[in-house]
Amino acid sequence: MLEQDSRDGSIKMEFDFDAVNEEDSPFPEVRASVSNIDDPEMPAMTLRMWLIGLVLCMTASAMNLFFNFRQPAPSVSPLALLLVCYPIGKFFAFVLPITTYRLPRYLGSHEFSLNPGPWNIKEHVLVYIMANVAIGAPYAINAIVVTQLNYGVQVDYWFSVLLVVATQLTGFGLAGICRRFLVWPSSMVWPQNLVTCTLLNTLHAEDDEEPGSITRYRYFLLVLGGAFFFYFIPGYLFSALSVFSWMCWILPDNIPVNQLFGVESGLGMTIVTFDWSQISWIGSPLMFPWWAEVHIFFGFVLFFWIITPILYYTNTWDLAYFPLNDSNPYDRYGNVYNVSAVLDASNRFNLTAYENYSPLYLPATYAMTYMLAFALSTCVLVHTILYHGRSLLNGMKKIRVEQDDIHAKLMRNYPEVPDWWYLVCFFGFFLLMVVVVEVWHTSVPVWALMLSVALPTLYVLPSGFIYAMTGQGITLNLLAQIIPGTLMAGDPVANMIFKAYSVQTLSEATSFVQDLKLGHYIKVPPRATFLVQFVGTLLASFIQIGVKQWMFNNIPDICTPQQPSLLTCPHNQVYYTASAVWGIIGPTRQFGKGTLYYPELYAIIVGAFLPVPFWLWQRRYPNSWVRFVSTPVVLNGVSYIPPAAGINYSAWFAVGFVFQYLIRKWNFAWWSKFNYVTSAALDSGTVLSLIIIFFTLDFPKGGLYINWWGNTVYTKTADWNRLSLKVIPSSGIPLD
Repeated sequence: MLEQDSRDGSIKMEFDFDAVNEEDSPFPEVRASVSNIDDPEMPAMTLRMWLIGLVLCMTASAMNLFFNFRQPAPSVSPLALLLVCYPIGKFFAFVLPITTYRLPRYLGSHEFSLNPGPWNIKEHVLVYIMANVAIGAPYAINAIVVTQLNYGVQVDYWFSVLLVVATQLTGFGLAGICRRFLVWPSSMVWPQNLVTCTLLNTLHAEDDEEPGSITRYRYFLLVLGGAFFFYFIPGYLFSALSVFSWMCWILPDNIPVNQLFGVESGLGMTIVTFDWSQISWIGSPLMFPWWAEVHIFFGFVLFFWIITPILYYTNTWDLAYFPLNDSNPYDRYGNVYNVSAVLDASNRFNLTAYENYSPLYLPATYAMTYMLAFALSTCVLVHTILYHGRSLLNGMKKIRVEQDDIHAKLMRNYPEVPDWWYLVCFFGFFLLMVVVVEVWHTSVPVWALMLSVALPTLYVLPSGFIYAMTGQGITLNLLAQIIPGTLMAGDPVANMIFKAYSVQTLSEATSFVQDLKLGHYIKVPPRATFLVQFVGTLLASFIQIGVKQWMFNNIPDICTPQQPSLLTCPHNQVYYTASAVWGIIGPTRQFGKGTLYYPELYAIIVGAFLPVPFWLWQRRYPNSWVRFVSTPVVLNGVSYIPPAAGINYSAWFAVGFVFQYLIRKWNFAWWSKFNYVTSAALDSGTVLSLIIIFFTLDFPKGGLYINWWGNTVYTKTADWNRLSLKVIPSSGIPLD
């Protein structure tokens, strides 16, 4: 087994001669990716780790927050930072002095060194762990932006910072409480961590180029450079290659063709785009397991290429009067819903104004997304009970969920994080959230906050089980809107804050647990993992709010459809629509009995029964292919629509088919060496190119635009103009 020595950095083959049969994980994919030995003396929390990690993570978090407002929205992936920090760490190990320093007696007389030896795998993984939880755009940013732009409420810096910190770190405490279920058992594999472990082990075992081959790092730089220069073509010089709806160019006025094959408001049946930011918008297709990609694309084809067109072209729920795929709600006259027309002076719902104006209508893909969310809310609970009920019961009885594998045994060398640390975080940041809603008079009562944190507490184990098996997280979007929409009816700002707190707590909890498992695999001291997660997330919150403030103070026309750099805020538009549906109109008026969309509620019943036949079948035939079916993944995988369009799924699956099936099957050696490096390089090169294009060509003096056919052809189609199939009568859609 290969392992890096902490003293001289060499790679040595070590054997445990005390055991004739070497103990390892019971799962072959874990055995192939994770080392089953450890060096407890290898330094982890070094000063250079903190310096490299904080600088890279704060930079990447600022960049990702910036591009969160763009459509399509590329991002700097944690895997890219893992590759970037490798040569930096090696450089620091080469140039820093190896002198050992001692603190004064009044500071404890502790010894430390700026250079404790070669850059090692434990320092490396701590930088990655910090990045994985810190660099994503906070979900609460959506609530802040929509409150400010759409509801005209002034939001100051400290409210924004404290709201983001509270929503980010409450889930941190919840994650630690779930370790015995989601981290310590060997069956909780977390497949995305295996990717990281493979790359870490190969980087630290491969310093020299093998004869006749190329190192992963040199390959990473070559692909990054190629992606950087290539993106200038679809991103600036020939943008039609990004919106490559060639059938719509041929038939620009044929509405059904534009709706089925379009890229902007269509279902993306053309499949082809030359823009990596379009392909990877829902996640890099080189990172998902092939079986999960099949699940997701099957759900996309079934629900959005088959059922949605049937509903649309039969004009079910008056869908044909509106664009097929859109993020906006509409009124009965075909206009984007004027939310201010149904609000009073206090931003509360006005029933009289609503009855005089119009019901709220949903585009077809939006209606389908809500129906799937209704089904998922019960499907995931039933699936968890059926497939993981015994483990949950044993854990609650304080019976060991599983016998310790070799990794759990090796982790006994390190002091565990006490549960009370996590409990303090959980309750402490909940109290901070109470301070936020009370001091700034958000109209969110404390009892509502208790409900909003009870939801992720209920769903964290079901979501964690599915995430650990499939790499797909479960969202609480629907329930986190229905509950406040019912209990705090007519108050959109309160609805958004409730939703942000609930959804982000669950999302962050699963993300933190994933990194706890990664630290478990690499044998990092648990307290080191705790500190880098906490510090990285806390500091990134301040940086990201600062970037948001700068953008909204300096970038003209931000969050408008005409923004020349495509900073149109797609996620904020979806968040705004949801706040109108659930926070203003309310679930009873939108989905209650007698309403247009009432039949969607039957999906709740369907979702509860959906996992049952597959579970019964695999119980009867345990070796059948049915054992690989995960109904929550099928329902949840398409949740990015809207704002994602069909091309973001069809092109994503096409690329995934090439890399995750064809290349993996026919050239596994190349795939295992270069697949994940290719993904990180494409992400990084595209993001760097976008930054250069924005700050040198788009932003200065209103932008430098090249006006020619390749940059305008797609703007003259029914797809771009979001035309509907039917024309609304001048008197509006008839009301029943």
